[in-house]
Amino acid sequence: MTTVTDMNATRTAVALRNLYVVRFGFALIWAVLLFLTGPASGPLGTALLVIYPLFDVAAAIVDLRTSKTARPAAALYVNAALSLLTAIGLAATATSGVPAVLRVWGAWAITAGIVQLIVAVSRRRLGGQWAMILSGGLSTIAGTAFILQAGTPAASLTSLAGYATVGGVFFLISALRLHRTATST
Repeated sequence: MTTVTDMNATRTAVALRNLYVVRFGFALIWAVLLFLTGPASGPLGTALLVIYPLFDVAAAIVDLRTSKTARPAAALYVNAALSLLTAIGLAATATSGVPAVLRVWGAWAITAGIVQLIVAVSRRRLGGQWAMILSGGLSTIAGTAFILQAGTPAASLTSLAGYATVGGVFFLISALRLHRTATST
């Protein structure tokens, strides 16, 4: 017998699976564009830097609206606010040089990683969240690395493309695992 809770869990798993597939595709396309155009390519580079956290805001809003269970609303609102502040910070620092951008991105990666950990742990019963837990943990480590790299002569924004790609792969893995949840009930 299927309960309302089971049906809500299935709907949530489907919604998250679909969102995670879109997030994977976006991250991959964004990383390729950043790599090809070069992040220091003036207005285009700035636009790419700002678009990534703005997409994260949109994803948090979609998540809030579509998830029917295991909906950590407070954490998703915090994530949206942090991502919006990051977009503003990146727009303001994009012309200040690579170190400033790395510091803003690094602070965002740390805080967003912590939020991702909180959200994923609260959703662990849905399945497919171990990839998100790992991704959140790696995001905090990567953020710290970006901040440390900002103080070196080798400071470069190309590592942001790798960061986005790895994050996208984790979203894809989680989406595949959520597909099992969605089709097993």
